[in-house]
Amino acid sequence: MSDSQAAQELVARLGLLPHPEGGFFGENFRSPIQLTLPDGRIRAASTAIYFLLPMGAFSALHRVSSDEVWHFYDGDPLELTTITSEGILETMTLGRDLEAGQRPQFVVPAGVWQAAKSTEEKSGYTLVGCTVAPGFDFADFEMPVRAELAGLFPQHAAAIQHLTRD
Repeated sequence: MSDSQAAQELVARLGLLPHPEGGFFGENFRSPIQLTLPDGRIRAASTAIYFLLPMGAFSALHRVSSDEVWHFYDGDPLELTTITSEGILETMTLGRDLEAGQRPQFVVPAGVWQAAKSTEEKSGYTLVGCTVAPGFDFADFEMPVRAELAGLFPQHAAAIQHLTRD
């Protein structure tokens, strides 16, 4: 089975759909417990998705208004890049090679810009999970165009160029 066939099979078996930021996702948990946030929004206590990036795809810089925990499951390691509102850029690699500094889990705090891409091309895909609390809602999702982010963080123009779309 080729790398692209393996990714396509996972997309089909897990019932994943195209995600606006890139890659494929499928929600597999939405808590029945509802929370009322301080600003009056009502959200599920937590949500969880599978997220798959095929070889060559990336998750464009975006942010959500809740904490997001990324969990590595399978395939090639994932490079997760974050930019705080203060402009601090950090990169963490999710994967199984703990000796190389990879971690199986990483938390992106609420409101922090984030993007992801596969770091290798051995498996042809990266499969992760994302758990969001309070639960994810597309009303809390922002994905600006490249020029807007470059204006906010000109010191990170190169990273923004590679991790956004026009």
